[in-house]
Amino acid sequence: MASKEEPVCQIFSFQDCKTSPDPIFELPAHYLSPTSAPIVIDNGSFQTRADWAAPAAEVAAPRLLFRSVAARSRGAARSDTQIGNDIPNLEPLRWLLKSQFDRNVVVNFEIQELIFDHVFTHLGITSEGSVNHPIVLTEASCNPLHCRQMMSELLFECYQVPHVSYGVDGLYSFYHNNAQRNLQPPHTGIILSSGYHCSHILPVINGRLDAVNCKRVNVAGSQAASYLQRLLQLKYPGHLAAITLSRMEELLHEHSYTAVDYHEELEKWRSPEYYEREVHRMQLPFSGKVPGGCVSVEERQERRAQQLRRLQEINARRREEKLLQDQERLDRLLAVQELLEDGLLDQFHKSLVELNMDSAEELQSYINKLQLAVEQGRQKLLHSDTAEGKTEVSELEQPMDEGDGVALMDPDFPEDTLPEKTANVAQPVFNMAEYHQLFVGTERLRCPEILFQPSLSGEDQMGLMETLQYVLARYTPEQQEALVSNVFLTGGNMQYPGMKDRVERELRAMRPFQSHFKVTMASRPALDAWYGARDWALEHLPGGGAAEGWISRQEYEEKGGEYLSEHGSSNVFIPMKIVKPVPARPAEPSVTMPTITGTTTAVTTVTSALTATSSAVTADVPMVTS
Repeated sequence: MASKEEPVCQIFSFQDCKTSPDPIFELPAHYLSPTSAPIVIDNGSFQTRADWAAPAAEVAAPRLLFRSVAARSRGAARSDTQIGNDIPNLEPLRWLLKSQFDRNVVVNFEIQELIFDHVFTHLGITSEGSVNHPIVLTEASCNPLHCRQMMSELLFECYQVPHVSYGVDGLYSFYHNNAQRNLQPPHTGIILSSGYHCSHILPVINGRLDAVNCKRVNVAGSQAASYLQRLLQLKYPGHLAAITLSRMEELLHEHSYTAVDYHEELEKWRSPEYYEREVHRMQLPFSGKVPGGCVSVEERQERRAQQLRRLQEINARRREEKLLQDQERLDRLLAVQELLEDGLLDQFHKSLVELNMDSAEELQSYINKLQLAVEQGRQKLLHSDTAEGKTEVSELEQPMDEGDGVALMDPDFPEDTLPEKTANVAQPVFNMAEYHQLFVGTERLRCPEILFQPSLSGEDQMGLMETLQYVLARYTPEQQEALVSNVFLTGGNMQYPGMKDRVERELRAMRPFQSHFKVTMASRPALDAWYGARDWALEHLPGGGAAEGWISRQEYEEKGGEYLSEHGSSNVFIPMKIVKPVPARPAEPSVTMPTITGTTTAVTTVTSALTATSSAVTADVPMVTS
């Protein structure tokens, strides 16, 4: 917290961590017999966590943990796609990054398939075209049926998995921590889950999710990082390129905190002493060389000698190249002249046309000029070899390229005409390091504050605690007491210091006087969802028949891809029957009965009346089924 006494002038450096590609693990033999071990995948919008469902004694942490992004250049092959940790630095490829998520819902299933390929390959599954292991997969709370249908189709049709189980990440974390606290089921409480794209309020009553009263707030870690980047870019317009999104995420994770009382904390920052003590100075990379600094006489003479040597080498190389070109052209002209001497007039005139010459006299004139130029070039090269330390810069016969601008310099350039400063004159010292520092002060608490006040970043919606108060108001007082007795905080965006104290203060303000409540933070807010899914998979292994919480391939084919087998940590399955409209039938001609004329007229009248009645009913009912 910011209240701790720390040394003045805290200077930090950006870690700029580079990731290394994930290793390819070998598939353990005991995961295949007697039954295949489940694969647990926490499909998060910020990170994907995947590993085998093994006891805690065998696997302490998920083996695969990487960013849920993919990068592929336009026109590149599918095999050239980089996934997660295969991208060492995200910033150069930021414009190429693609995620499978839109907010917290999977919509880009091409990227999702690439991430599944990455997971299965690095877990050591080498079977072609099939994954013979049950899959435990996390999904968003109140996930749309269409998204689950596409996910089931991908897993069952593309990978031929035998069983799939879907669960909510916040519920997995909730039950995992309740088990660690030795709470007896059924559990009742309310979950505050905040991830990368969204935050959720999830009420749980008697061990089941109350999906009707779940609420989502579209403010989370990505909005906080974007808000921090905007604040620092406006504050330091000279360092726009250095204020990257990856560094802003590092600032949020390592240097930000949640103020228990936001306005009171801002008042503290008004004090200069408090500011100097609590501000974090982030050092940016820079070069210590100052252009135009003081140079000694010896250094100037050495630079001049180096320039002279470089100039000599350039001039010598130019003379050699020009001499070779002139010699080649002279040999060609002499060969043409030999054709005239041999009497081959047709070939001689043809060669003259190729050389763009009109007569033999013009050819002879060019030969004489080239012979003179070749002789002079040889003399210059011989003279430059014998005369050491001399250069002939004035003999630049042809214009030089732009890249050889150093050769146009006068070798006898004058010395630095600026008067040298004496040693006893005090010179101002410019601290380049301080110029390349970001002073992160109130931004440390302003960015996490948007979780409670989204209006700070321009979002027109309720904050997390205001949404919690709205959800609690939908229950009876007895249910409210049961819910607030177990307020559970989970998700990677809940890891700011002071978050639990802030939630307790907000609850104390909104609850009745002397009412009781309890706020609990997840032991590992970012990883407990995977641990909870692993515990559930070990306790509910799919058997020979239909197990609770598992969707078999037969059930997928019979009940459709949107089907969900409910369990304690899953969403609530609400099937929706969509009635398709019946296509309109073509109008049939009226039937005339071959009877008496009067009867025919009566039947026609009755048919017209029925047609009119049918039209009226069709106008009232928008969709008629046969």
